[in-house]
Amino acid sequence: MSQQSKNSQSSVNEEEHRTSSISTAMISWGVAAAVLAIVSVTFNTSSMVLGAGWFAKCMAVLVGAFLGWLGAMAGNAIREFAHPDAVFTNGGILSLIWIKVFWAVGPQVLGLCVGVFFGCAMVLR
Repeated sequence: MSQQSKNSQSSVNEEEHRTSSISTAMISWGVAAAVLAIVSVTFNTSSMVLGAGWFAKCMAVLVGAFLGWLGAMAGNAIREFAHPDAVFTNGGILSLIWIKVFWAVGPQVLGLCVGVFFGCAMVLR
């Protein structure tokens, strides 16, 4: 009887572990969004950022990081939907490498940048 309860308990734990785990892509794009938001607010010399107070800059970083993360996740969904199975090129190996790199991280980076910059500008305006 105890063996059966152990087996049922382990299968429940395995199911919870599979369903509750956060993917490393979500964490890494979240960290990238936070870093880009901090850098974009810290090293920006526009009058919009220079005239803002400390609280406004902190809110800009938070909103920019969140929207950047959402943009990266949307870019990842677009990449998974539109990623081609095969690519053809007449530009040689460098063109092929460029296409492979773009489809690996391109849509996520575009969504990340648009989200961070839009979020920071929306708060600081």
